[in-house]
Amino acid sequence: MTETTVQEELMAAIRTIPDYPKEGIIFRDITTLLGNARAFRRAVDALVQPWAGSKVDQIAGIEARGFILGGAVAHQLSAGFVPIRKKGKLPHETVRIAYSLEYGIDEMEMHKDAITPGDKVIVVDDLIATGGTAEAACKLLQSMGADIVAACFIVDLPDLGGRSKLEALGVPVRTLVSFPGH
Repeated sequence: MTETTVQEELMAAIRTIPDYPKEGIIFRDITTLLGNARAFRRAVDALVQPWAGSKVDQIAGIEARGFILGGAVAHQLSAGFVPIRKKGKLPHETVRIAYSLEYGIDEMEMHKDAITPGDKVIVVDDLIATGGTAEAACKLLQSMGADIVAACFIVDLPDLGGRSKLEALGVPVRTLVSFPGH
């Protein structure tokens, strides 16, 4: 199957919800893709493909949809899985980073012993928009000595510029489909 055909299939499996969570926003909902076994499999295979057969130590999934995708990617690459969560959700000693939201600041964390310096890590989430959350996750991992191989997303909203934030950190970005606007 060609890359264009896979992209078309994935785009068709993503639900578009206008004016959510507020007027003027076009929400790209991947839950319909996750519920479509064929599209879900194609998405995971496409996320994994560039690293099949190479050594990746950990997949870092960003809460919450990054857990679903990251777990599947980790399985396919025979890698471990590191959850990156909102503060206060992990039971053991953590490292934390603050990051900016549209209307304020939040924090995310991971277990302090989740990676070993030098681990090759791929960051996974469902969508990259402004890039603030993914940028914070990458900075958190880098602060612990991770070698970030790439950051992978199903959806890119390129008009919002998130990709450039990650590339400025030296992190290659892989996305499967892109939608204009926000």
